[in-house]
Amino acid sequence: MSTKNEGDHPQKRGTKLSIAIPASLVSDVPHLREKTLKIGTVGRAAAIFRVDEIVIFPDIPGTDQKREIDLIAAVLSYMETPQYLRKRLFKIRPELRYAGILPPLRTPHHPLTHEIKDLKLGEHREGAVISSDMEGSLVDVGVEKPILMPKTRLSVNTRVTVRIIELGEHPRATLADSEKIRTYWGYQLTVSKFPLGQFLKKRSFDLVIATSRHGKALTEVVNKLKSQWESSSTILVAFGAPTQGLYEIMEQEGLRLDEVSHFVVNTIPDQGTETVRTEEAIYASLAILNTMTNNRPQQR
Repeated sequence: MSTKNEGDHPQKRGTKLSIAIPASLVSDVPHLREKTLKIGTVGRAAAIFRVDEIVIFPDIPGTDQKREIDLIAAVLSYMETPQYLRKRLFKIRPELRYAGILPPLRTPHHPLTHEIKDLKLGEHREGAVISSDMEGSLVDVGVEKPILMPKTRLSVNTRVTVRIIELGEHPRATLADSEKIRTYWGYQLTVSKFPLGQFLKKRSFDLVIATSRHGKALTEVVNKLKSQWESSSTILVAFGAPTQGLYEIMEQEGLRLDEVSHFVVNTIPDQGTETVRTEEAIYASLAILNTMTNNRPQQR
């Protein structure tokens, strides 16, 4: 089976793309198995459309949503971790009981090669430190035996991204500079202690797009949105919950959705169903935005 070079993999976006999802994402399904599958659908969508960050925000004031947030974060984090590192980095947790049904991401940082002979000079791999001493750290990168990172001492079980600098029977690696990784390298997770409105006030994005059936049709704002997208370095696309949209979520904070976002768009006009599930809205919205925006390649 042929193996892709890094240059053959999808490139990083020229912008940092984040999506925001509510803690009540899985409130409409009762069983952990269905909750797990639904979260997995979101993770898969994020990987398909090269999302760099998934933000989980509390969306029901006065309610402790820690359990829901912990579940979403655990499943998405497990899903993003390469298969060969999961047993090492994740202890047995009740939230991950049905992790076996999660779809694989098949992103560049989830390689299918598992032999030393298939490593390539300059290749990037995700790894976990298994031991460390004066000589350096031994790192599990998913091949038959750990490889050495000379003169680098790190704590055991630290997850690292490495670059292969020497091949042969005893390959070596060094810590990778994330800015020099040109391929899409999965998503990061951010758990917000604050509801969406407060989060957007505390953290600045060049462009915030809110999705809502009450928003403007994308065709009405496509040129303006595209222009602003292309001039932005950080973009966030926000999604509502199964039981309430972003307008209602913002009203609970005493805010107006139009005040905290640059665009409120309806990406599924004339929907044939009474409601659109969050994960369905994520797929539909990211697919349309991915097509309509001219995603400039990452600057070299």
